[in-house]
Amino acid sequence: MRKLGIDYGSKYIGLAVSDRTNTIAQSKEVLIKNDLKDILKILKEYISNYEIDEIVVGMPTSLNGTKGPRAKKTDEFINFLNNHLEIKVTEWDERYTTMIAEQSMIDADLSRRKRKQLVDKIAAALILQNYLDYLNKKDGEKDE
Repeated sequence: MRKLGIDYGSKYIGLAVSDRTNTIAQSKEVLIKNDLKDILKILKEYISNYEIDEIVVGMPTSLNGTKGPRAKKTDEFINFLNNHLEIKVTEWDERYTTMIAEQSMIDADLSRRKRKQLVDKIAAALILQNYLDYLNKKDGEKDE
């Protein structure tokens, strides 16, 4: 079973999927945030096609650890998913992910236009990769 990572932004939703071993996150696509029923339909397709057993949603937490207005919208989205899907939905701290995604694209000399198209799905992959690394580290500690 795989994991689906989501970067829930104000205009776009970035998606990423893990490999079958839940070791590596891969960017998939960016959805334009419009009707939640349309988003739900796409997420159900991902769940079915990729055999997803958990969704990881990045939570925009401020540097001091508090939740601001953006986090409230993300909480509402997580509640929506919990009410419409029969799958585990996990909230994951996404501090710095968009900034890291943006900086890596600047370092790769991508144009501003290209960066704007890619940043959300790269951020989704970073959120998911951080979560996978956490799970794998936790599993490694159990084995010791």
